[in-house]
Amino acid sequence: MAAGLYSTLWNSSKVTWRVWWRAARQFFHEAVGALFATFALYGGVAVWRQWHTRVAAWLLGFAVIYAITMAVFAFTSFRRARRVR
Repeated sequence: MAAGLYSTLWNSSKVTWRVWWRAARQFFHEAVGALFATFALYGGVAVWRQWHTRVAAWLLGFAVIYAITMAVFAFTSFRRARRVR
């Protein structure tokens, strides 16, 4: 009788671990995506400020590339959060 109880508890703990792990991975990807989106927003603000202060073209280009890169990272992170299995 006890052996059946232990195997049932073991099987249920494996299922519970998989569910918790999936939720943790999904939360991680969503948190990282939000962080990258914040960085992309900051990069967009930097582009806007540099556009109006007429700084060097290479500095403006660097800010644009940074903002686009962070936006792409945010998009892919949110997409991975939806694909977690």
